[in-house]
Amino acid sequence: MLSRIRNIGISAHIDSGKTTLSERILFYSGRIHRMQEVHDGKGDGGATMDFMELERERGITITSTATQVQWKNHTINLIDTPGHVDFTVEVERSLRVLDGTIMVLCSVGGVQSQSVTVDRQMKRYRVPRIAFINKMDRTGADPRRVRQELAEKLGLNPVAVQLNMGTGDHFTGVIDLVTMEALTFAGSSGENVIPGEIPQEYLEPARQARRDMLEALSMFNDELMELLLEDKPVTENLIRATIREATLNRDIVPVMMGSAFKNKGIQPLLNAVCHYLPSPLDRTYFARDHDNEGAETPLVCDPEAPLVAMAFKITDETFGQLSYVRVYQGRLAKGQAYTNARTNKTIRVGRIVRMHANDRQDIAVAGPGDIVALLAVDCASGDTFCGEGLNYSLESIFVADPVISLSVTPASSADQDRMAKALSRFMKEDPTFRVSTDPETGETLIAGMGELHLDVYIERMRREYKAAVNVGAPNVSYREAPTVEAEFNHRHKKQTGGSGQFAHVVGRLIPLPEDAQNPYEFEDNITGGRIPGEYIPAVSKGFVKAMKKGPLAEYEIVGCKMCLDDGSFHAVDSSEMAFRIAAEDAFKQAFLKAKPCLLEPIMKVEIETPQEYQGAIVGDLNSRRGMIHQTENREHFAVILAEVPLANMFGYATIIRSLSKGMATFTMEMAKYARVPQKIALEIIERRKEQKKQTASR
Repeated sequence: MLSRIRNIGISAHIDSGKTTLSERILFYSGRIHRMQEVHDGKGDGGATMDFMELERERGITITSTATQVQWKNHTINLIDTPGHVDFTVEVERSLRVLDGTIMVLCSVGGVQSQSVTVDRQMKRYRVPRIAFINKMDRTGADPRRVRQELAEKLGLNPVAVQLNMGTGDHFTGVIDLVTMEALTFAGSSGENVIPGEIPQEYLEPARQARRDMLEALSMFNDELMELLLEDKPVTENLIRATIREATLNRDIVPVMMGSAFKNKGIQPLLNAVCHYLPSPLDRTYFARDHDNEGAETPLVCDPEAPLVAMAFKITDETFGQLSYVRVYQGRLAKGQAYTNARTNKTIRVGRIVRMHANDRQDIAVAGPGDIVALLAVDCASGDTFCGEGLNYSLESIFVADPVISLSVTPASSADQDRMAKALSRFMKEDPTFRVSTDPETGETLIAGMGELHLDVYIERMRREYKAAVNVGAPNVSYREAPTVEAEFNHRHKKQTGGSGQFAHVVGRLIPLPEDAQNPYEFEDNITGGRIPGEYIPAVSKGFVKAMKKGPLAEYEIVGCKMCLDDGSFHAVDSSEMAFRIAAEDAFKQAFLKAKPCLLEPIMKVEIETPQEYQGAIVGDLNSRRGMIHQTENREHFAVILAEVPLANMFGYATIIRSLSKGMATFTMEMAKYARVPQKIALEIIERRKEQKKQTASR
């Protein structure tokens, strides 16, 4: 039954306990028979969902993994996602195809930097969620403060549906505020949930917490509000129905708590997933109908309708490509042919498998709401598959631009082929991983979301492809931008026998604000046919081409609004090419007059450190041109929030370890581009000139 399917993800800040929670869900649902830890050491070690050798070594999740479990007559398709911001595309594409999610928060750390990113992604795809406050067994656990941060930092409406019994070493279980029962967990692995009466010392706090919960819910249900006003009892069914409806509408976030590591609070969380998170029937998805001028068309969760499915992740394997697919409408059947809407080519489905981390089980057919994988089907991430008579495409996945690049060179000619194969595969699998060739040096450049991101791919090249590579120093992706408005008036004229070239463009270059959504805007103000309409797109193309390489240090240009105000043409000699060349030259002239500056990526850095090392770390951040935004003391450690230029953060993991005797941790993600101070900008420009000279002299 479709109403009993749940497609959920587990998302959170790094080290909040996502993978440990996934492991408990697999164990309690009977999917595995022995729980393993992220850092295990038993047998082959490592959590089930972290199957890559690198994941087990480093104790982090690198790729999102899918599995399916059964819980109380419900089928739960579960995706465990990475917490590290360098692998944020894995979270992005998982949330694109999920119906609901569990947002895991640390009871001590609360809402951390990556929690904010994950929240933004959930809001982008309008995904309902349950918040799970994990690590209640840690010293300094404070669920009340975490709920407060959910409201203040993320603008959510958290509603506690449980109350904790103790914290830290004294955490014994939770009180269910819907049923007013105390839940404790017994057995060697916490497999026995024992409901009982609420202990006397928690009775009054539980009554107050239930009143708070009912008051919050009454805002979304008139019947419940009337019962409260008349002081009448509220039924369990009415409470659950109200929580479900408000959660699906994203009006509230039910908050639960527990300790995945200590096996407490997981079964009630699974019950809540079934009670409160949406089935495929509860979410409405839209596709663009290309046979109807791209009109938005709602999809129906009906197995009898023509197929609409989306490939949201691909991995290349020894025996061909594995494509992860979410079915939205219709049936995906083995042996049938479907159309790839992007390429308009027919694909034939040879083999469908249901994934359990790295293991797979063959199935013959997948229906609406299913998340499965196809073997040996040629497609790209984000492609839509359609059944007969449909030409639909689903909204693609948001992909952030890379901020850091490295040069990689093969150690020998034998390694050249292996490296090329590896890079081709990684680029196909990960849209945030880019490969290019430096036109001057001929070096291969790889670009990604951070040092760890590129480090993992270099290590995978060496291990999986046996490719020995030499790695160059990291390069920051600077940008060039105008600071003042500038006008252009350029005439392109060329007469060299035969047909000539003529184009004349007049207009303005206007700097865009720092927070502009797009790096380039074009405004066509031509009236009276001064330039024929067919040449206008060519002018825009010329501007875009000129922005690829700036005059300061040959970095990409951003932040330009180009207004085409006037111009002229020749009835015989004008052409699209002439206008493209004219626009390119006009842009170069205008940009030099617009007082260009260099922009650099600024990273949002969050550091957790014992308080005694706070001074040394803040001093070090200041020396790196960092700007401290907030410091907060919690129990025995401090949380520092800062913005620091990426150029000054290379190798920071080693520095912070030495400053804190290995006790501080940090996370870093892209915040914005900001202007480089003049003195440093001159040094960067000089360095680029020097590199160019060295290249020319080789």
